[in-house]
Amino acid sequence: MTPKRRQGQLIVLSGPSGVGKSTVISELLSERPDIYFSISFTTRQPRVGEEDGVNYNFVSKETFEGMIARDEFLEHARYVDNYYGTSLKVIREKIEAGVDVLLDIEVQGAAKVKEKCPDAVFIFIMPPSFEELSRRLHGRNTDSEEVIEGRLQKAREECKQIPNYDFLVVNDKVSDAAAQIISILVAEGCRTKYCMDMLEGV
Repeated sequence: MTPKRRQGQLIVLSGPSGVGKSTVISELLSERPDIYFSISFTTRQPRVGEEDGVNYNFVSKETFEGMIARDEFLEHARYVDNYYGTSLKVIREKIEAGVDVLLDIEVQGAAKVKEKCPDAVFIFIMPPSFEELSRRLHGRNTDSEEVIEGRLQKAREECKQIPNYDFLVVNDKVSDAAAQIISILVAEGCRTKYCMDMLEGV
């Protein structure tokens, strides 16, 4: 049994477009329904099958920039000509209530979160190979060849940031990747700095 913490754990998950983060997250949340998945705001258009308020909060550029001006984001960044951001208010409320919160954000946003929340757990998901990543991107049938090449180049740049993360998970098989993340979170929850309350009076 993992010791119960007074505050929730902030978990930051990053990885290249096409690596399968959404699928891994779905598997993870089916095993750990107690984790709150923070739904990011974005100005990009929904992909086929995506729903507003489920996959992302889809908003206009004007709305997003207004939220920036009001300092409503824990982090925000531009990625492939679109804005992405995480609501500060929601994250704060969940963490203070003792709920673990999962963020799916790219490396720029993760670096900003690390500055504000150094105790968060940072996990990078990478593909088994760039050849496999290219195959997955082509298999989605949502982007042009030019866009896919841009995403592959961006992926190579993102992988250079892996040393800034605490853990690396290779998404070769979704169930294995999700199981690894669960193991990481169990280990993090057992850190002595989080368990000292249990030792009071010993």
